[in-house]
Amino acid sequence: MHQSKYFVYSKYSKFFKRTTAFLLVVLVLMGFYSFNSLAIGNSVLERVKDKGSVHCGSASRPGLAELTDQGDWRGLNVDICRAISIAILGSNGSFKYHQYNSQEDFELIKNQQDDVYFLTGSEIRNQNLAGKLIPISPIFIESHAVMVPDNSPVQHLNDLSGRSICFLIGTSVERSLESYFEFHGLKWLRQAFSEESEMIDSYNVQHCQAIAGEITTLAGIRSNDQGINHLSSRILTEPLLDFPILATVATKDGQWAAIVGWALSTLISAERNESRWYANGVKGILIEAPELGFDPQWQYTMLTAVGHYGNIFERNLGQKSTLKLNRALNINQFFGGSLISPLLE
Repeated sequence: MHQSKYFVYSKYSKFFKRTTAFLLVVLVLMGFYSFNSLAIGNSVLERVKDKGSVHCGSASRPGLAELTDQGDWRGLNVDICRAISIAILGSNGSFKYHQYNSQEDFELIKNQQDDVYFLTGSEIRNQNLAGKLIPISPIFIESHAVMVPDNSPVQHLNDLSGRSICFLIGTSVERSLESYFEFHGLKWLRQAFSEESEMIDSYNVQHCQAIAGEITTLAGIRSNDQGINHLSSRILTEPLLDFPILATVATKDGQWAAIVGWALSTLISAERNESRWYANGVKGILIEAPELGFDPQWQYTMLTAVGHYGNIFERNLGQKSTLKLNRALNINQFFGGSLISPLLE
């Protein structure tokens, strides 16, 4: 009888232990999935408010997003990130900026670790991000362009026929050069480099008669140390190619997409002084959308802090900056450019 009781006890003890272990595993898994469901369910707006800052990122480009010697980020993209943070968090809103210059950097986008991404179409395609991002609005029209010395007889792209041009090999700039000269049936001398510093040095000593690159990069080269020959340069007004840099957000949150979209529209619209939305300058209120999390005075606060798009452009890329770029296509559509935003018709 004693052995029988022990046998029954032992059997149920093992059953109890196994059941308890199974239930613990189930509870842990339920907790894990509940936690992740809550995390996934949290809106970007809630995440931003919890962090107290907006996180943005892009590739580094002169005048758009670059680190200062003091380790601070500056540029048009950076000011727009700051504007978005102020729009939703108020005058004390802060931001953090990340650069996407390597494959590891782009993992931040794939893992949805930032809130706003400033990207080109090629960057989106090459990183297979089209299904993860919503394109909100162009914030800058970048160009592939060519720069020549001030004393060069070249005035137009066609004048480069038969001349040597420096470029970085394997880049979209190389493809733009090939396409342009092939389309126009012109010959040119290729001077390909794998390092930007070597390319700039070769241009400065005039081993090549022109240099091709993104217009912001060329403006940066022009504004920096002009090399051992103190070469003074000008950028040809005709571009090889124009393409937008887009503000994008993750596909999972329409509310956040609307917040970013209306903030960008405000920056662009505010330059139009005649607009009924801005009859009194920044005192006019365009969007009253408390369901998006906006304070009633959000536009006034944002524009007072950073200015409108034209102000942002001028201090980072225009005549008030070291790059001295003309706005070209980056002018408000009302003044003949390509930037357009909603208006009261």
